[in-house]
Order: sequence, then structure tokens, then C-alpha cells
Amino acid sequence: MGSVYFYHLTSASVEQTLPMLLNKSRDAGWVVEVRGRDKGAMERLDQALWGGPAEAFLPHGLAGGDHDAEQPILLTYATGAGHTPTCLMSVHGADISADEAHAAQRSCVLFDGHDGDALAHARVQWKTLKDAGCSAQYWSQAAGKWEKKAET
Repeated sequence: MGSVYFYHLTSASVEQTLPMLLNKSRDAGWVVEVRGRDKGAMERLDQALWGGPAEAFLPHGLAGGDHDAEQPILLTYATGAGHTPTCLMSVHGADISADEAHAAQRSCVLFDGHDGDALAHARVQWKTLKDAGCSAQYWSQAAGKWEKKAET
């Protein structure tokens, strides 16, 4: 059973934070699914990852291609993308079910700390997953660096 890490973004955007988390996940040998809610937003995230520095290249694909199951990092906006991740990352308010969290080695929920709806949704996800028996950690960058603020 994996843990769910909640990342409260206040100093950096998803596009700035995600590469750091993806690198750590790949260093751990995990296959990653990054799940959003909107195709256009995931396409923009795909372009941002492709536009990063060459020395920090993250091999990935956007769901809907011929090789989704083989991607080390798959960006998707739907569940059941034909990909079996060991790490599942939620962006832009995408849901992670308790069953998915239990099946993954790690799940991450990244949410915008300046968006009231995103905060409310993250709180609901925290409670839902915690009540389903998932271990969870809450990380904040309010002081400028990442600090663990809570753990269940």
C-alpha cells in the first residue's frame, strides 16, 4: 500500500514543480501517470516538459499514442489510459481513488494554494483517502522551501 503526498503549491506552479517530482519518481524506478482533468491543460503541460533544458529531459508521452503502455511517464486526462503506474500524480483537480492509491507505491496530489476551489477539492481528497485507510503527508512551500506539515 502506497502513501499519498499532498503538495500545496504557493511559490511555484505545477509546471515548475512537476519536473522535480518526476525526476525523483524516475530515480526511484517508478512508472508515472500524471492525470489532469482537461485535454488542453495536459497538452500544455506536455509542451512545457518538452521545452525544458536538454540535460533535464524527462521521457514521456501524451495519452492517446501508440505506445502509451510503454511510456515511463504518461500524461493523461482520463482514468484507464492503458498504463499501469507505480506512481500516480494528480494535477488540476484530477481525482485519485482509494483503490488506486492503495495499488500505487506513491500517489501525489499537486494543488494551487491560491485557488479556493483547488484547496477545497484537496481537502476533500485528503479526508476521503485518509478515511479509506491511506497514509498521507501534507507538504507546503509557504516558507519558500518544501516542509512536511502533517502526516497520518
